Amino acid sequence: MTAAPYVPETRSLRVLADAVQACRGCELYRDTTQAVFGDGARRAATMVVGEQPGDREDLAGEPFVGPAGKVLDRALGDAGFDRRSVWLTNVVKHFAFRRQQGSKRRIHRKPGRTEIVACRPWLDAELRVVRPSLVVCLGATAAQALLGSSFRVSRRRGELITAELGEPPRSVDVVATVHPSAVLRSDDRKRAYAALVDDLRVARAAAG
Repeated sequence: MTAAPYVPETRSLRVLADAVQACRGCELYRDTTQAVFGDGARRAATMVVGEQPGDREDLAGEPFVGPAGKVLDRALGDAGFDRRSVWLTNVVKHFAFRRQQGSKRRIHRKPGRTEIVACRPWLDAELRVVRPSLVVCLGATAAQALLGSSFRVSRRRGELITAELGEPPRSVDVVATVHPSAVLRSDDRKRAYAALVDDLRVARAAAG
């Protein structure tokens, strides 16, 4: 399974955002409200890549508008970024979830490898059109999707890495850090948040 047949050859982010709604490249579309494409500055020097939209994002149709998004907004600001100047997106464009037993509540689940690989053409299209010089990976799913399955955020977070990304490949600086949702789950949120900001400051310095 792959999203490739649904990704138009275009330099228009608006066309891509419209086209993703018709994507049937994996089974996730069946139970979600809508696909959630990236958002931000069209020619952003920095692209921030997370795992997937959550419940709030699925309903709103916009990336990073839930609780983790609020943490990210604050962390980007504290690191010296203007959210309006970056491109925010996810590796997977549909919400992967399971139903809580006896409830309508939708519980996040990590997308499977098949779903991640199937959705990759959308991310490659964003990389091709936005052409960022720096990519920030939020969490293991994003980092491993772009840097390989052996990459460990716990070992290399906050490190400036050069990688060949996109299709066709292009040399891009990459910084990996934790997903802001990890801050919300942490027993020591203050410390976890400070570490996230420190990683983002490395990215901000690299962005120039």
